Amino acid sequence: MCTAEATASLLQVEETFLACLARIDALILKPLLQADPSDQKGKENFKLLLLLNDRFQALWNLTEENYRILKQKCSTSESFCTQDVYAVWKGDLFLSLYIQYFVTFANYVVVHGFEHATKSKSEAWKHHKTVLKQFLAGFTSETSMSLALYTVLHKPLRDHIEQYILLLTKLNEVLKEGSEKDVVTSAIKEYVKLESFIRQVLDEACFTKSLWESLGCKFTDMLCVPERRLLEDSKNLHISASTNRSDRILLFDDVLVLIQGNSFQSFDLKLVWVDENCSEKSAPGLYGLRIITPEETFFLSAKDLQIKAVWQWKLNQAVRQALNGKRDFPLWGQTGEGSEPPSCRFFTYVFRLEGKFKSASYEGEWHGGKPHGKGTLKWRDGRNHVGDFKEGLEHGFGICLVPRRSQDRYDCYKCHWYEGKMRGYGICEYGNDMVYKGYFKENVRQGFGILENLSAENPFKYTGQWENDKKNGYGVWEDKDRGERYIGTWLNDHKHGQGIVVTQSGVCYQRTFHADKMVGSGILLLEDDSVYEGNFTEDLTFVGKGKLSFANGFVLEGTFTNKLGQGLQTHGILNTSNEQLDDRITKAQLGLEEFPVEKRWKGIYDQFLEFIHSGCKEETEESFTGFHIQTSKELRKSQEYLFCQRGTEDVSWKIEDILDELVQHQGLESLQSYLEKALKSSLHPLGKLLKALTIAFQATYSGIGANRHLLTMAQEEVKYYAKKIWEFYQGLLHLALEQKGQLPAKCVDGETSDQKACSVVLPLILPCFYPELFMLYMLYHEREDDLYCQGIVDLSLFPDIKLLEFLDVQKHLWPLKDLTLTTNQRRSLIKDKCFLSATECLQKLITTVDPREKLVILQKTYEEIESTVSRVVEKDYKLPMDDLLPLLMYVVSRAKIQHLGAEIHLIRDLMDPTNQGGLYDFLLTALESCYEHIQRMRLHQRENCPVTHSS
Repeated sequence: MCTAEATASLLQVEETFLACLARIDALILKPLLQADPSDQKGKENFKLLLLLNDRFQALWNLTEENYRILKQKCSTSESFCTQDVYAVWKGDLFLSLYIQYFVTFANYVVVHGFEHATKSKSEAWKHHKTVLKQFLAGFTSETSMSLALYTVLHKPLRDHIEQYILLLTKLNEVLKEGSEKDVVTSAIKEYVKLESFIRQVLDEACFTKSLWESLGCKFTDMLCVPERRLLEDSKNLHISASTNRSDRILLFDDVLVLIQGNSFQSFDLKLVWVDENCSEKSAPGLYGLRIITPEETFFLSAKDLQIKAVWQWKLNQAVRQALNGKRDFPLWGQTGEGSEPPSCRFFTYVFRLEGKFKSASYEGEWHGGKPHGKGTLKWRDGRNHVGDFKEGLEHGFGICLVPRRSQDRYDCYKCHWYEGKMRGYGICEYGNDMVYKGYFKENVRQGFGILENLSAENPFKYTGQWENDKKNGYGVWEDKDRGERYIGTWLNDHKHGQGIVVTQSGVCYQRTFHADKMVGSGILLLEDDSVYEGNFTEDLTFVGKGKLSFANGFVLEGTFTNKLGQGLQTHGILNTSNEQLDDRITKAQLGLEEFPVEKRWKGIYDQFLEFIHSGCKEETEESFTGFHIQTSKELRKSQEYLFCQRGTEDVSWKIEDILDELVQHQGLESLQSYLEKALKSSLHPLGKLLKALTIAFQATYSGIGANRHLLTMAQEEVKYYAKKIWEFYQGLLHLALEQKGQLPAKCVDGETSDQKACSVVLPLILPCFYPELFMLYMLYHEREDDLYCQGIVDLSLFPDIKLLEFLDVQKHLWPLKDLTLTTNQRRSLIKDKCFLSATECLQKLITTVDPREKLVILQKTYEEIESTVSRVVEKDYKLPMDDLLPLLMYVVSRAKIQHLGAEIHLIRDLMDPTNQGGLYDFLLTALESCYEHIQRMRLHQRENCPVTHSS
């Protein structure tokens, strides 16, 4: 058959088919559509009939249109090609319309549409009944009218598809190998599939229709839906459910139904998982399938392995097609074909049974019948949870909104969760304007955390330890209204135990507290350097026995009373024998014995230690080490960083890469460089630890906490930070080596852990704490620095030559050549020219925070002095101590460093212990001697000029 013959045959077939469609439309559909049903069921069926007519008309119109175009071409042309055979080139469109028609036709069959239609009481229907009998061949009685309608509305169309296949097969036989033949072959396969599809659709419809006839009205009314198809029935292929929970099991294309007695349970197939590996749960001689749904799990058991296999295959295919939202084409392939449904799914479900999720709607990812992955939970009472789930519970990062009962506001928890409960770092923004940033455990605040009241009414901030949702342990409370800061221990949300209170005015005291009340005696340090030891009230009024030491050395010891209107009264002894109060009293350091440094901020260290012990798993990193995040915006960025595909610039801070790099940087220089980068990064665990410690340090010693009586506490703390960071570095390194099967290298330089911390870590972390720490040093040495500054002012009045002479610098060491003269200028009046390079070098002391670098600057200053002297004497000259001190004092007086006492003592306290006894130690001692000598000079002037000062 050539193309022309195929075209002619197609025209002939279509002409006959169109005539048949016209007769069906006129004699069957039009009369049926004139019905006017009054009952609800009849109205629903009539809507389906209208839709079926629309599908019929669409198919008729498409066929007629293409027939007319082809016939017109035949009348004007004698040459044809395969493109003229529209059943091939428009095959997809024809297939789509046929599928739509037969799916709608099957829906009409399922709801007994033809049976209801033939019982119509309309006059139009009665009038056409006689004509219809002539059209419907084989019509015998009233009862078969519905069957005849069923036949005439599908058989001509099925026959027509067979004619298409026959025609295309003949055409394909004469075509040569090539693209045209391939297209025709593909079209034939699709029409064969359509034939199979139609047969299966009609079989399923009849199977489903029979079910509705066999079930009672109650089940039919509740379960019967036009689109629903019965795929398997346990009465046909026997299988039973566990624990005798059902008499009958029905598998539909959208739900699985278990019927028992007069009740039934239905399970949406989109949330059904089939597990065949449950032999241990099956009774002997039975083959079981485990059916998993969001809230229930049960077993289906068959006596025959083949029956189990059929049910398993049908269940899996039904689930897969339900998830795809459409049936396969054709509906079923050969047994065993078809892919398994995905184990991970996205779906919305409302929980019904008792439990924490009752009445909650979950939209998100599922696995194995449980929320697993990203999802959103919404309760009817307004609670929402958005985040990660694992095996049916909140697990990972999540945001939870909880409405407050008394107000139209919410508590918002942005936290890490573990097995359904808050655990790890989080930020909670309460509806009462309070914000908590810290750690949780078992849904309560536990460990280190910060609670801040941001409202204008009673603003406060607590930074410290929590236990069972209450302030417990060491913590710092700042009352912004009173301008006070409490540093000490807590019990059940109350100040309890030893505590230090620092006020904005500079007053500082240490007392014992019991449930927020002061008990026993304490020490009160006043801003004028007076010290009171004894009992006093909250408004700092002396009561009872006590001792008041004045700054001038006088001591008043006795009993103090404060009667209304009479002021402070005392009965005791005033000792005036002391000339000045001992520095040990005026500069008393608080909190050292009461708050051992290793017991402060334990909650921060515990989290990082637990992170290392857990194996440093990346998914738990932010939960353990997240305290560097202090805002909701940072929290969101942190989560984006954790879950996004990271670029190459971020690779080095992934935890597995961090552990790899640690092994590669064990040499001293390499280690220092690596630690410097790590501690500066907010993505490295050590950087996160440093950020948390910085927050704690600032909460204690910045602002109101800048009090000289806390210096040693702060200095001790910074050293301990370095020690702990070194320990955590060692812990990370050991873990990295352990994962590589290596042993930690033995320490070859003999340095202890404390020495390593001081020499390697302390200089790297000091910049983070330097502003607060140096302020404490300045306050502590304020009096000495004032004397020193006054001495510097006096010395600055001297010209260079007079100053060298005054300081007893030997004349042969004077760099007189550096005193360049201008017109009308005398050498004796020139200032700030001698030892200029050494002076400028020493001035750099304040440009760095690192004690190592400060000592290097001091050494260079010494070298500059020695170099200048060598130039003057025109030979290498090593300065003896007798010559060095006057020259160094000259340079110090010209450098005019404002807080030199604070600088010297900070260097002395925080310098590397290995430098003690060496050159650096010697030069620092020399600088200290100069500083003290300048102070003594000023004191001596004061003592020798009493008249001048009094006048």
